[in-house]
Amino acid sequence: MIKKLLLFLLCLGCVTTYAETIKTDVLVIGGGASGVSAAIQSARSKVKTLLIEQGNWLGGSLTSSGYCYLQSNRNFPSGIYGEFRKRVVDVYKLRLGYDTTATAPLAFEPAMGAAILKKLTDTVKNLTLKLNTPFIDVKKDGTGWEVTIVENKGKVTVKAKALIDATEMGDVVSKLNVLMTAGFDSRADTKEALAPANATNQIEDISYISILKDFGRNTDHTISKPEGYDALKYVCLKSVDIKKMLNATKLPNDKYMVNWDNCASQYSVTSEDLRPEHRAESFAKARLHTLGLIYYLQIERGLKNLGFADDFKTADHLPYQPYIRENRRGAGLVRMVIDDIYTPYDRGSQLYRTAIAVSDAVPGQHYSEAGVPHINYPPFPAFSIPLGAIVVKDQENLFITEKALSVTHLVNGAVTDPAVQMTLGQGVGAAAAFCVFFGTTTKNLQPRVIQGEILDFKGYLMPFADIKQSDPAWRAIQQVGATGMLKGVQKITGSKADVLFMPDSLVTTAEVKPFFDEIYSRSFIWFNQEKPGQFFTVGNLISFISNMNLRDPENLRDALQKSWKSYYKFDTEFKPDRPITRREFAVLANRFINPFARKVDMSGKILN
Repeated sequence: MIKKLLLFLLCLGCVTTYAETIKTDVLVIGGGASGVSAAIQSARSKVKTLLIEQGNWLGGSLTSSGYCYLQSNRNFPSGIYGEFRKRVVDVYKLRLGYDTTATAPLAFEPAMGAAILKKLTDTVKNLTLKLNTPFIDVKKDGTGWEVTIVENKGKVTVKAKALIDATEMGDVVSKLNVLMTAGFDSRADTKEALAPANATNQIEDISYISILKDFGRNTDHTISKPEGYDALKYVCLKSVDIKKMLNATKLPNDKYMVNWDNCASQYSVTSEDLRPEHRAESFAKARLHTLGLIYYLQIERGLKNLGFADDFKTADHLPYQPYIRENRRGAGLVRMVIDDIYTPYDRGSQLYRTAIAVSDAVPGQHYSEAGVPHINYPPFPAFSIPLGAIVVKDQENLFITEKALSVTHLVNGAVTDPAVQMTLGQGVGAAAAFCVFFGTTTKNLQPRVIQGEILDFKGYLMPFADIKQSDPAWRAIQQVGATGMLKGVQKITGSKADVLFMPDSLVTTAEVKPFFDEIYSRSFIWFNQEKPGQFFTVGNLISFISNMNLRDPENLRDALQKSWKSYYKFDTEFKPDRPITRREFAVLANRFINPFARKVDMSGKILN
């Protein structure tokens, strides 16, 4: 009897031990915009993925912070972000007045956004989701990771081959020996001409966004006077058109997202204020500031008909967490600087060749503290985010996103927008899955393989605003653009600059010769013999392809003539002696030369 009891207890111990350890390929900590996207892509890339989120909603800034009016990346419905956009529009498209145009701002209610993301994750194979599940410890486990989480009030160990820190404030890497920086970088450090002379630890303000609802004339939804309320704190709103501001970010069902600058929603913090031990106090003060704003609108501006919507089940009806614009940034394999955005083709490193996502967001300068340096950004171009910025330096198989991304302060404001983070998360998930699928580590990442996976799932690499995904040449142009064979052209529109491919423009010999010389040892000989004119012709490209691939030029010419419109979908006539367009060049070069197949390192250098 005693032997049987001992055997039973031994078996029970084994079962308990097994139940307390979870093994997965990729672990994503943080269910925000980037975390959800990373987890979905990782799972779709056929590796076992676990996504944990300490709250009860997915979406992070998109939902739990109430940032539910998205204006960035409207021209780039990239992959998973494009899916999310479509699902949101499908929910609201029959509502009177809802703007369904492809490039309209994306407006939705926070609770609906969270429900859409939850439903989206529920449809993905290889993906397990655990809500209300915080992590409390992380340590290295060989080339992988061991993370302690809390589930059902008990500690559980998770062993993962690759780990993604998708927390809003870089809480995973903060527990490790990872170099972190915060605030303004100095000009001497980053070599950025726009950077201030001296570094500071001042980061962008946080905001408690409020979701208000118009309950109709003659209703009174005045809240109790908040502790420490002072109407003078909101003096910047004294003479502004409040109704115009409300309508600028109107949501469905007579709701409004209030996330106003300056004295309104912003609350000044430093990176020290956002450390775990100081957050509760900082967040409590920020909540009171926003409650004071609402009380001001109701009492001083007479908008008693405005009250809190019911999206958030908190005591004060404010979001579950503040909107965080910036925190400490991790050290990655590369650090993206502002010149990688303004002059991507003119630098020693060619980081655009390692692109995994795009952004058209403009950096914000949200500071209510006096004396903070103001940056006079020239018109800000759309840009690509490089692979090396998400890979933690000196830590195998550890990836970062959200506010911990390896960028300078000047770049940070253009990459932390939730729409951009959802776009970026897909690239992060593809990179993590690469390590697992090929049984390797971040020391051996292959940008071209990862980029191919992103493209397979309709993700953007290059921010060409004039080439839509429906264009039959979209993938060819994305791939050729990522090589630098044909470069994007910036076109200024106000404070921004679109990056255009200009598919109907003519290809000049001067723009393609440097690239050909870089990757083909015989290119110099061909140019000396062929001597192409100012504009590269269709015949020139046929000759070059034939020479490099040792293919009979007459056969190639005949084949192209037969398939010019039927297969390649060109709407021009086949004439070998005319200048070739950028669209034609990209499609044919991608098909017959395939420059995208050339490997590149993490700096974008082509490996011959």
